Amino acid sequence: MSEVYSPDPQPLPEPVPQESYPFWTYQDLALFIGAALPAMLVSIFLVKGVRHLIPAQGKAVAVLLVQFIGYGLLFLSLFALLKVRYGRPFWGSLRWRGTRSSVAKCLLAGPWLAMAVGWTGMMLGGPDVDIPMMELLSDRWSILWVGVFAVTLGPLCEELAFRGFLLPLVSKSLGDVAGIVVASVPFALMHGPQYGWSWRHIVLVGLAGVAFGWARYRTGSTAAATAMHASYNLTFFIGFLFTRGELFRTW
Repeated sequence: MSEVYSPDPQPLPEPVPQESYPFWTYQDLALFIGAALPAMLVSIFLVKGVRHLIPAQGKAVAVLLVQFIGYGLLFLSLFALLKVRYGRPFWGSLRWRGTRSSVAKCLLAGPWLAMAVGWTGMMLGGPDVDIPMMELLSDRWSILWVGVFAVTLGPLCEELAFRGFLLPLVSKSLGDVAGIVVASVPFALMHGPQYGWSWRHIVLVGLAGVAFGWARYRTGSTAAATAMHASYNLTFFIGFLFTRGELFRTW
């Protein structure tokens, strides 16, 4: 009686290991932070070198130009880090993605967040303080440029740094809640000089940072957090225009 041929069973394919995210480390974070000071020093040097070529259109132009160049150099270093060291795309790594629905919802949530933060500020009360940033808003061109920066480049760079790069790293180590809170702390402290180191203003900026982090966590999108940040800033800027309307009588 002939034997029935039975082929050897084929081994099951090994499961493809899922990529750990984020793939960067705290060493990379240290390199990014270390690049911040040289980037700002180079930008200050460059702006001072061409100051005579900058049109005299408001006190804020030179300050914003320093920030613009500094941000550019800083994120160029981050681009090189992700691309050269890991061979990964810049925007995709920082989760610059999101559905139209999620981005739109966060965009609409920004004004509500601004009103909530403003109400919290009134509850905290306290004496008025001299805000250094107000010195840059003493003429119409400065107000215009600060407004444009506050709703475009500012939110973009800050969200890429704090919610795109820092938050996922801390969340991986300490959990999502800790990641959201920890990322909001340097975000708030960075704004300290603008508000004369008023603890009330720093707390309020920190609360806003927590909300931006929550948006990043819920949507998985840094773009959505940026949309919320931009509309949040725009709401306060519009409020400033209404309260300081006399500055525009000469337009």
